[in-house]
Amino acid sequence: HVQLVESGGGSVQAGESLRLSCVVSGYRYSTYCMGWFRQVSGKEREDIASINIDDKNTRYGAPVKGRFTIVEDHGNNTLYLQMNSLKPDDTATYYCAASNSYSVCSAIRHINYWGQGTQVTVS
Repeated sequence: HVQLVESGGGSVQAGESLRLSCVVSGYRYSTYCMGWFRQVSGKEREDIASINIDDKNTRYGAPVKGRFTIVEDHGNNTLYLQMNSLKPDDTATYYCAASNSYSVCSAIRHINYWGQGTQVTVS
């Protein structure tokens, strides 16, 4: 069973940067992809970045492409999301996610494991 624990959220000004971390524990040898989603209260959870564990191919949602970078540090069992040039529209709860069924974590139905979420507020 895979456990995901996020950290690094906070409150920043527009234009600033944050780096989110997600520590992975538990049995992960069958993990195919990992990703980050975000959710604003009252709206659907949105996929923003995904990485394939084997070939390291990445995929980004249109709102964050060019500003956010997803990195998987396998040796430290940690997934990162570097967020630059933050905007107020990036305000949301950010969730780390993992799948042992799909090679791209780009939809909620792909995900087997979720973290508890970390809040990012941009003003």
